[in-house]
This record gives sequence, C-alpha cells and structure tokens, in this order.
Amino acid sequence: MSPTNPEPVLKVEGLRKSFGDNEVLRSIDLSVAQGGVVALVGPSGSGKTTVLRSLNGLEIPDAGRITFDGGPVVNFGSGASKRELAALRDRSAMVFQHYNLFPHKTVLENVIEGPVQVQRRPKAEAIREAEELLGRVGLAEKKDQYPHELSGGQQQRVGIVRALALRPTLLLFDEPTSALDPELVGEVLSVIKELADEGWTMVLVTHELAFAREVATEVVFMDGGVVVEHGPPETVLRDPREERTRRFVHRLLHPF
Repeated sequence: MSPTNPEPVLKVEGLRKSFGDNEVLRSIDLSVAQGGVVALVGPSGSGKTTVLRSLNGLEIPDAGRITFDGGPVVNFGSGASKRELAALRDRSAMVFQHYNLFPHKTVLENVIEGPVQVQRRPKAEAIREAEELLGRVGLAEKKDQYPHELSGGQQQRVGIVRALALRPTLLLFDEPTSALDPELVGEVLSVIKELADEGWTMVLVTHELAFAREVATEVVFMDGGVVVEHGPPETVLRDPREERTRRFVHRLLHPF
C-alpha cells in the first residue's frame, strides 16, 4: 500500500529522553505520511516503545518537537503544557501489548469509555459506533461479556476497536501480538492489515518482521536509542545497508 498523501501527518524532530543516567532516546527524527504505516523494529531496550509512548503523551520527552497536521503540537524543550499534551492525545490512540482493558467493564463499556467520558460524545451515538466496529472484527456477540471471558486474541481485537472508537488521526500499536499464544497471532494481524489496506495512518512497534515487510510503507530500525536505518521494507528488511541492521534481521528471520 502506498501513502495516499505525501505530506506528513506527523513529524518528530530531535526527540530525547533519559531515565536517570540512561539516555534511551538520542535525538530521534521521524515522519509519517498520511495513510502510511511505519514499523519500528529493533532489539529490546532500543527505545521503540518510548518513541511510541511519546507520540501519545504517555512519556514526556526531555527535548524535541512533535508536529501534527502541519502545526506544532508540543515543544518539549520549553515544557509541554497540559493543553498541548491533551491536543496530542486527542489525535492518536494506542493499542497496548497487554490489552489494558477494564476488567470490571463489559466489552461494550470498555469501547465507549473514551468517546463518552473523554470526548463527551452522546452515549447512544457511541454505542451505535461501538457495535458497528465490534461487528467488523467479528465480536458483535461478545459485547456484553467481560475481558476474562475472552481469549487473548479477542481481547486485543477489543483493544483495537477501543482505539478506533476514538476516531484518531494516528493509530499506535505497541507489540500488539507479543502477549498472544502463537495460534492467536494471525487473527490480530489480519485486523491490522485490513486497517492498513483501508488507509489508516499507523506507527507499529513489532518483532513480526514478515508482517512488517507485508504491511509497512516504511521500516525504522532502532538500536541504542538512535535510528540506525530507515526506508522501504524491501530495503531495510531484505537488503539493509548497515551491519547492525543485517545482524538483527538475520537473527529474527533465521533464529536457528
């Protein structure tokens, strides 16, 4: 799939983040075109998830700037205001590795929580949209069940629907299949691929390199808090220029 518009919907410049003496992001630059799917790959501890959480304001970088839809949203070096962070969060929605569903709420209640409580949309409208979205991912009949009654794959599909219900400009996926049993991975990846085919703009942290090669418009390889290499998946994942990228790709695609 090719981006529908070459103009970036998201631009990240000079993102830095330290936890104590550990500098986990070292001046990260990143852009995402409208309708593009950017896959962040790399070893554990390379900073991928910190980048993703920064895009949603779940982590507050020490420096750098995030521009959304052509206008600066947050300049972290000068201190991000609550209003700027709220604007950032309003434009994106996160799908978490471990689902993060409310265990005491039904599937439907989980999906409508954000639209009703955060976005202040009418409850009846939120319910109609939630039921439609649940039907799209094959979970219409599960709307009155609780998370513990669902499989891991079903819970993650609910997590995706919950993100879609917020009507975000940007979808963020943090290792969406890593907590799943192997036989459940495919059902989640197929939903993500459908979203990519529909033209949703996404940033995806994943260790599923074959899937990244199939759906991504750009792959960004990170290591040690820096972007080592980025480009089309056929370049980064098939014929990488950098030795660090080559070693990583070979290890994941040829583990034995």
